Parts: sequence; structure tokens; C-alpha cells
Amino acid sequence: MSDRRAIGVGLIGFGTIGTGVVKVLRRNADVIEQRLGAPLRLLRIADLDTETDRGVDLEGIRFDADAEGLVADPAVDIVVELIGGIEAARRLILRSVEGGKHVVTANKALLALHSAEIFGQAARRGVDVAFEASVGGGIPILRSVREGLAANHIEAIYGILNGTTNYVLSEMEETGEDFAVVLKRAQDLGYAEADPSVDVDGGDAAHKLTLLAAMCFGAELTCKEVPTEGIRGLAPIDFEASREFGYRIKLLGIAKARREPGSERIEARVHPTLVPVSSLLARVDGAMNAVAVIGDAVGETLFYGAGAGELPTASAVVGDLMEIARELRRGNAGRVAPLSYVPEMLEPKPLVPLGELHGRFYLRFTAVDRPGVLAHLAGVLGEHEIGIESVMQKGRGGARESVPVIVLTHPAGEAAVRAALDHIDELEDVTAPTRLLRIEQEL
Repeated sequence: MSDRRAIGVGLIGFGTIGTGVVKVLRRNADVIEQRLGAPLRLLRIADLDTETDRGVDLEGIRFDADAEGLVADPAVDIVVELIGGIEAARRLILRSVEGGKHVVTANKALLALHSAEIFGQAARRGVDVAFEASVGGGIPILRSVREGLAANHIEAIYGILNGTTNYVLSEMEETGEDFAVVLKRAQDLGYAEADPSVDVDGGDAAHKLTLLAAMCFGAELTCKEVPTEGIRGLAPIDFEASREFGYRIKLLGIAKARREPGSERIEARVHPTLVPVSSLLARVDGAMNAVAVIGDAVGETLFYGAGAGELPTASAVVGDLMEIARELRRGNAGRVAPLSYVPEMLEPKPLVPLGELHGRFYLRFTAVDRPGVLAHLAGVLGEHEIGIESVMQKGRGGARESVPVIVLTHPAGEAAVRAALDHIDELEDVTAPTRLLRIEQEL
């Protein structure tokens, strides 16, 4: 097969994932060529750090800090962007596209903010921008939605989209340790960054959900529009009580279509959620990811696997390289729209406000342990037409000591629940803000 024209690849960003891409291209060169019908040849790597030994063979590869030169090199057919961040990556991707280069990226934060600009420019230039690795690491969730489930009206997506937070939640439940203790362990193990904010505050999951919602519902939106809550503020008592009620706590990215005659609105939100212990998503532990997609024809499907890591993410990057290379060989690149819907069919769709949500809620009150307090809490909930399904008090305190009181509600509107909590948190006997968690019963 050596006489078949190689597809030239340039890699910008030689960190953990970039190193994995080199390993996969080297290790699996034979099977890649057998499946593709031509070799994928890594010609150039650009990274500001040219001194660190990555432990991979770079024979025959030009390695320097010249990203602009790589983009302009006529021998490079496909540019892989793995530097992360926003502005520098955006500039290099747009410059590659303008130069007629196809692009592979894992940059979900960039696409969640600037997908319209990047994909619009790519469409005008007749090139592809592939981004499978941006959601779910090695799980082929985007390709499955874009192609395998293309005949469906997608009704809902539920995703454990961030391995760091799933590890922290799993460990808090198993060990009974506080958030700070478990987060430090996650950092020591390399699951969490030195600054973990984008993970534990839900931003990373919101970036990924933004892309999934666009692909599933044809909705133009940015991650800034997605209501997002992280996992700070969860306490060991929340995991203990949830288990006793028959639930586990997961940080979920949730998107649903509300289709009404002549219009469609989208629910899109990221927050800690109680899910039944019997559900498939409840069984996803550690740093793993999983996405449930519900279609009107296919029903419920579940995609599970490593959501991060050197080789799983590199697998998705090289898969994108192969997909583009196949189209280059056929001469019809751009066959499948990157966001599943053809660009002119993507449109802004209004988001459903959180206040319009209707469901069951987990409420953790912190109240002084004395007679009449629980009745007072129940009375305020009743005034707002919120029924109580179950109540649990953990521990006993003296007349001046506070204890956690956990309530599961019957289905209620979130606006009514929020109004009730505003009232309750002003009560003299309530000594800390109430913790609210939503319950997804249908999983």
C-alpha cells in the first residue's frame, strides 16, 4: 500500500493528548492504513515546549514551536488543534480553515462559544472541522448522534459528562469524607487540575451539553445560556440520605425537547441530580462517563466509557482524522454536517426557564432541634402547595443545636419551591441556607 498517497497531518499541541495521538498513529499505523486504504502520516508537530521528552519516537517528524508555519505547510492536509484555551486556538483553527485545511479539535470550550463562526467559515471554504474528542473522550457519542441516530427525533439526553466530578461524587458516597478531602485526593491522582473550578462548578459539563444539544435538537446556543450548578456544597449527609431514599447523586447534563404545535423549546441544564439506584446512570462510578440518548424510534440508548485520558481521547482524535481522510480520498469532504443538522436548519431555540420545571425535589434544611420546627417547615411548604413525600432527621441536638432535616417532595413547580425556600430560609429556627437537589425519576 506504500504507493498510495499519504494524508499529511500536522499536530499543534504536544501535551498529554497530543502525545497519545502520536502513540496511536505509530502503534496502529498498519491497521489504520488497512482500514483507510492509505497511510496517515504525521509530518509536523508544533508546541512551545520543545525540550521535554514525551517518550515517543519522532523520527521523520518536524518538531518546533512554529504553529503558523505548520498551518501554512502545503504538505499538511489536516491540522489537529490540541492546545486548548480560546483565542489562540480560535485563531489557528480559523487560519487553517481559511487556508483550505481540514481541522480536528478536542476543544469543547471553544466550540461551545464559537461554533457558529467556526463551522460557518468551514462550510464556506468547503472543509471539515471534526470534534469527536470534545465530548466523552473515547466514547463515540457525537458520531452516533450525527449518523447512527440521525433518523430519530431526539427526545432527551442525560449525561455524566465530567470524570473528575463523577470520581469525587463516587468517593464521597463510598468513604463518607468531605468534599475538600476527596477533591485533594482527586488532584493527587491527576483526576483534577490544580484549579478544578471548570470541572467541579459544572462548566466543563455545560460546554459538552451545549454541543450535544445543538446536534440533538438543531439548537443554536452557547454554554453561557445553560443554567449550571456544580458539586460544591454537597455534604456526606446528602449521600447517606439519598441512599436511604433509594437514589444516588450524579452531576448530570440534561437536555430535553419540549415540542408544541408550531414551536419548540429546549430544556438544557447542568446540576447535581438524584437518580434511582436501579438506573443505568446510577451505576457509573469513578472517572467514567456515560450518556443516555432517547429517540422516538430507537428508544433509550446508553454510551459508556472513559471520558478522558491520553489514549481514549487520542482514539477519538485519530478516528476523526480517518473520517476526514476517507472523504479526502473520495473527493467529497463535508458529506455529513458537523452538528448533524445542515447549517441553514440550525436556529436559536428558547430555553425553558428553571422556574417552569416540574418535578420532585430533595431539600436539606438545617434547623434547630426543638418541637414545632418541622411542623413550621411543613406549613410553609403547604402554603405553596408543595406536598411532602418523605421526611428524615439525622441526629439529635439540644434546644439550641441545629440538625439536618431532609424532605423529599411530591411533584411541584420549581418556582413554587424556590418561593417557599425564600420564606423558610428567613425563619428564626433555620440556621443555614436550604440545599435543593432535583430528582430525575424517569431514568
